Order: sequence, then C-alpha cells, then structure tokens
Amino acid sequence: MTKELNMSEVQEPITTAPPEVRRIIERVLKTERDKLYMKNPRHINDDILTIIKEEVP
Repeated sequence: MTKELNMSEVQEPITTAPPEVRRIIERVLKTERDKLYMKNPRHINDDILTIIKEEVP
C-alpha cells in the first residue's frame, strides 16, 4: 500500500462527511492548532463543546 493511497483512506471519512460534520471537524482542528503553542493547553474540551453546540441546532 502506497503512502498516497493510505492518506486518501485516512481522509475519506472527512471528505465524504456531510457539510455540517465537515465544518465541525475543520473548526476543531483549527482550535487545536491554535493551542499547540501553549505549554499546557487549557479549556480545549470547552472550546470543542462550544463548537458542537454552535453547529448542531
């Protein structure tokens, strides 16, 4: 199995997800990236919960 094929398999659930789910995933990833610089990232769970509450009616 090539690396390229393996990456497409990993990303397949994201690319085939409904737009609402894709927005949640993208926002969570951005939030996690924003906290990477912190020595002790805090409140990431609260941030993720807020994202989900905003996206799910």
